[in-house]
Amino acid sequence: MITQTMVQPSFWIEGGIQIQKVRGLNLFKFNHELQTRLETLIDLQKANNLNSNDIAELAGLTELDRIFTLMNARIIAES
Repeated sequence: MITQTMVQPSFWIEGGIQIQKVRGLNLFKFNHELQTRLETLIDLQKANNLNSNDIAELAGLTELDRIFTLMNARIIAES
């Protein structure tokens, strides 16, 4: 197990998450602002230009993205 500092994924539940209907299924997605922020952080990471707060934020968003991928896959599989 790897220990790292990150923003808790639950931080974005109220303001950064949406449920979007895709092919008749309700799937979990980042809203436009949060998706843009994730892409910005990834670009900063590629440029090796992240500060410690950015690293923690990117870790939390990445974890939340993994959770959504798993949840959405299960929703799709059960449909």
